Formats: sequence, C-alpha cells, structure tokens
Amino acid sequence: MVSVNAELSELIQQDRLDCDEWLSRLPVAYNPSDQDMLRTAWRVARDGYGDRRRPSGDRYFVHALSVASILADLKLDANTIAAALQHDLLRLGLYDAETCRQTFGNNVADLLEGLARMEVIRDLHERPGTAEQQAEALRKMILAMARDIRVVFITLAERLDDMRQLRNLPPEEQRRIARETQDLYAPLANRLGIWQLKWELEDLSFRYLQPETYKQIARLLAERRVDRENYIAKVKRQLSEALEKAGIRAEIDGRPKHLYSIWKKMQRKGLRFHELFDIRAVRVLVDDVASCYAALGVVHSLWRHIPKEFDDYIATPKKNNYRSLHTAVIGPEGRTLEVQIRTHEMHQQAELGVAAHWRYKEGGVHEQSFEQKIAWLRQVLEWGQEEAAAEDFVERFKAEIFEDRVYVISPKGDIIDLPKGATPLDFAYYIHSDIGHRCRGAKVNGRIVPLTYELQNGEQVEILTSKEGGPSRDWLNPSLGYLRTSRARAKARSWFRQQDLEKNIAAGRTILERQLHRLGVTDANLERLAQKSRYGKLDDFLAAIGRNDITGAQIATLVADQLLPAKEESAEEILHATPVPARSEGKGDVSIYGVGDLLTRLAQCCKPAPGDQIVGYITRGQGVSIHRSDCPNLHRLAEEEGERIIEVSWNLGGDKRYPVDIQIEALDRQGLLRDISDIFLREKINVIGVSTQSMKGQARMAFTAEINSTAQLQKALNVIREVNGVLEAHRH
Repeated sequence: MVSVNAELSELIQQDRLDCDEWLSRLPVAYNPSDQDMLRTAWRVARDGYGDRRRPSGDRYFVHALSVASILADLKLDANTIAAALQHDLLRLGLYDAETCRQTFGNNVADLLEGLARMEVIRDLHERPGTAEQQAEALRKMILAMARDIRVVFITLAERLDDMRQLRNLPPEEQRRIARETQDLYAPLANRLGIWQLKWELEDLSFRYLQPETYKQIARLLAERRVDRENYIAKVKRQLSEALEKAGIRAEIDGRPKHLYSIWKKMQRKGLRFHELFDIRAVRVLVDDVASCYAALGVVHSLWRHIPKEFDDYIATPKKNNYRSLHTAVIGPEGRTLEVQIRTHEMHQQAELGVAAHWRYKEGGVHEQSFEQKIAWLRQVLEWGQEEAAAEDFVERFKAEIFEDRVYVISPKGDIIDLPKGATPLDFAYYIHSDIGHRCRGAKVNGRIVPLTYELQNGEQVEILTSKEGGPSRDWLNPSLGYLRTSRARAKARSWFRQQDLEKNIAAGRTILERQLHRLGVTDANLERLAQKSRYGKLDDFLAAIGRNDITGAQIATLVADQLLPAKEESAEEILHATPVPARSEGKGDVSIYGVGDLLTRLAQCCKPAPGDQIVGYITRGQGVSIHRSDCPNLHRLAEEEGERIIEVSWNLGGDKRYPVDIQIEALDRQGLLRDISDIFLREKINVIGVSTQSMKGQARMAFTAEINSTAQLQKALNVIREVNGVLEAHRH
C-alpha cells in the first residue's frame, strides 16, 4: 500500500495534527519557501472547509489532508500538495480560482481549475454504451482533459482516499464506486506506472466487488503468513551472505503480495493457490545494471532455476518503462520462490512511475521541462485491453492519434472522439448526416457558440436543427473554418451532389469565374479547361465545381499554363509529359485528385514514402512536387502560394523502393553497428548511405535506406529500439 505510515494516517483521521507537525512527518523535506506556501494552503483549507462533511461522513479537511499526504508520499512538488489541500473548495463554491491565483500563483490555480474540469468524468461512467468502450473513452478523456498531468495524480490520490473510506457508504454505492475504480482509475495508475496507487486501488475494488473471493484469498495468505515470514527471513540470510561473498552490495526485502494480482494470475493461468510461484518472493536492490546480472548469477548458483520463469525487463522494458529482472527458483526446503532484481533507480521508477519525474531537485528546480515530461508520458501510454500484446508500432500510432484528438460529450452522455480542431458542425455530421445537413446552431456547455467554434476536451455539445433545409456552400470553404474533418466534408459534398443539376452548373460557373478572377486569368477557354479535367464536357465540369468535387487548387492546376512564365513548360505539356523514370518515383506512384496525370517528383527535403500523408505543390515548370504533409517547407509554400497546393494520394503497384533518412542514438559499444545492420538485412531494407559519430560514450548514426512502405520502416525501427544500448531510433 501507499506508505503514509499508520501513525500519521491515524493522526490525520483523528484531526490531531497542526501544520508544522504534519510537515515534519512528510517524507519530503520541502524548502522554507515551499513550507510557507503549504502553511498558507493549510490555513485556507482549514478555514474554508470548516466542519463540513462528505457523504462518507469524514470531514472535508481530513479528506484533503489525506490526499495531500498520499501525494507527498509520491514525493510530488509543493504546488501539487497545496492544490490537493484545497481541491474541494472550488467544487463546493467556497473559493474561486482568481483568489487562489492572487495568493498562490498560476501554478496552483491552474491545477485547481484542471480538477474542476474533471468533475464531468464522475457522471459518465454508467452512461449507455458497452463498458469496455465507455471505460476506454473515459480513460483517454481524463488524460486529454488534464493539460497538467499532476491533475491526474491528484485525481488518483483522491480516489484512493475515497476507496479507503468506502465502508461508510451503502452497499450499492460501494459497488458503483468500486466498479468505476476498477474500470478507470486502477488501469490509469497502471499505465502511468504508479504501482503504489495501482495495487491498493485494485485490492480495495476487489474487496467490494467480490467480497467472498477476497476473504478466501486473504485467509489463505493469513494462514501461511508466519510460516512465509520465517521462510523469507531464512532466504534473505542465505542470499545476503552469498551476495556479500561475491562482493555485491545489495538490499534484500520481502515483496508484498497483492490479493487482486494473485486472483488475476490464478484466473489467467488456471492455477490453484498452492501452485503459484510467487507467493513467496524477495526483492534485491543493487547499485547498477551490471550488479543486477551479477546478482542473478548468484541467485541461480544458490538455487535451481525454474525453466520459462525468467523475464529480463531491463534489456526489454515493459510498455510503461518498467525495468527489472524476474526469476523463479526452487529455494530452500524445495519451495518455489520468486526473486526480483533491480537498481535503486529502477525501483523508484517502478514504485512511483511518471510521478518520479516530478520530484524537485535541491533548490526546487524540476528535472526537465513540463513539455518534455508530457512528450515522454504520451510515448508510453497505450489504450487497449490491459492484457493486450500490441505491436510497439500500433502503440506509438495510437499515442500520436491521441495527441490529436478531442473528446466531447453528446446530450445522451456518449463520448464522441473527434480530431483536434473539430467544430460543432463536425460533431453534428458525426452523429448523423441528417443532423449535420439541418444544423443551424450549437450550444456548448449550455452556451450558444458559432458553428466555427473549436471544441475543447470535456465539453458537452448540443446541436440546434431546423425541420428542413440543407448545408450552406460556405461550409465547404476551408478558409472559413466550418468543417475540419474529411468525413463531414464528404457528407456535405454528397448532399450538394444530389441536388438539381442546373443549380450545380450555375453555382459552378459562379465559383469558377470567381477563382479565375482571383488567379488573374481573364481569357480562359472554359471548354478547353473542361477537356483537361476528367469530366470532359463543360456542363459536367461546372456541375462538379458546383458540388465542390473540384477544389480551387485543382482549378489553379488546370489553368497553370497561364500562371507560368512564357519560357517554362505549359500546363498542357505537363499534363501529357512522361515522368522521368526513377526507381523511387515512377509513373503511377501518385494520383492527383480531380485531375489527369501530371509529372510528379518526390521532394528531397522530406522524402515521402507510401504510408505517409502527402500533399502536392504545383512548381513552376517542373510538374508537381510531392511532400509529406508535416514538411516544414510545404507549410511555408502553403502560406506564400496556397493556391498551388493540391490534393494527392498514393497509387502504388509493383515492388518499388523509396529513400528515407533514419537517425539512431545509442550508448556506444562494440558490435552496435553490426547488430543494427543485421536488422536491416532481416527486414530486407537496402541501406544506401551511412555515417556514424561517437562522442563521450554515445553514438549517433545516420542511415539512408530504401523502403517499400512506412509500415516496413516502422517495423524495423521497433526492432532497432529493442537493441541493447539503443536510446532512440526515428525517421528524420
């Protein structure tokens, strides 16, 4: 359990502490300035809560002090502790963020506002939808809403104290809160690697959801406790003597057993209680990685190793960055024994997880910037089944998608997952095409907003509709910002496509004339333009423009000969040019939306490959250059000459290869280049260029390799990241 000691916990519950005594009992020695802030937070909380009591019967101030103590035990910073002391004041309307900002500064006030946003989560767990879908969406939503991850830590600590006081609530309420904890908060603590919170949240949920099973396993553990403690003491003596003889400095302790994990393992492996290997377990803490493997050798020389019961999570860490050696042996008296071996640093990471990165160094300086912590956090988060064995590539992909998502709530309480930047119109079309077509307004959190409003995480959205009618053509104008998702745009286009042909032709003629005027073209031959397009006939061409099947950028392409200098190639020549043969950019690799074949070439600045999102840029006299959509050069061109940007897509066939640049950073060692080269060979990736640089024990390697798709590249990068010593491997 989280190690707020029993005496301190009892004093908190009895409300027998003053602030200075509480501070002196915390496991973190906060500096004088931080202590002054915490004393002020104590006074604000004590006066603000008064004698008010929670539904469980405990006083609000006692609850706040318990939550703050849990977070201090995770060794979090003073701002987090100050926010925890006051976290219910805003909810009760006893305090406001502006007053907090004046007293404690932006940091604490922002944390309190973040906690207030979390209130929406409490009402959504039991809403319609399958439990797994709703729980997964809610877990994503919690992290997306918490702009500062410390808000999540406070939320988890608050839930832990709620679970500790659950015995005071009616049975039905106990089961509801326990189910919510098991579905949402324990998995969240697990993904963040905060084991101290995870284990206790799981065990307390288990206690209220399956009380008979919980009591049975607890009884089995209790019946053997004295015997097990004597046995562990014997093991510790033997192992300590052997490690000391081998010159290995180590701390050895018995590993606590958690009831829920025991039950899960029994269920997963179909084992009975006495068949479990790790009921008897010890943990060995050493100074460095080399000592971990040396200690493992000592353990295996003392006792016989059980086959298939060894895991090296140092060479291959778990998805949440957990590192340790696990082995099972036949110990003294022929009994099975689990041994975990790790460094002190690994143990701190295993116990505190992401929270370990929020420790203050001497003088109150963070170890890294907040932005770096968030970037690291989201690399290790993966939101699937808790036991799923997904590929690393899939996890990274999901994390990238998560960063670009926004989670909003429908009037029915469903969580709707949209791309970041989505508008109420995008939301309306997501719910149903007809609702999108008839949308005339929107409310967000009960307040009328423009249809171009950018939705934020956790907001509740209600669409106002007319009885009949259809979308406005302005909605399809990207510069106006009504629709941000391709799904919504496609549905709006479909509506216009189904309308009267004559209206589309008339609208198309108006749009075309406006575009030609914007481009400075005064004498375009419309029949000739229609023939250049894939529609052929003028009426079909104009109707397609009216339906928004042809964009302004595509119109610019069709009249490109009148935009080019006289000595350069005309659009007519470009349209019928034969692309230059090249292994990586032959004809047919790229399709240009709404236009016939154009000369295309892959940009060397970003080296796109199949699987990348791509965009075209109409060059002057050299056809269309194809860029990755995240290419900085493309963004500059789009700002300067947006009319030359064109939609393109991959159109692949045959076995073609595309050059990409790869960068690898690693701890330098003998054989590193050979190991990485072997991976390229196994993955059938041809390396056409390589440079390496070694400095202060670290190696930087740059490869140019030929691939047939980004999927092939990602698979290779995932394997490279598992090579011993590799710190980072990514596409440049």
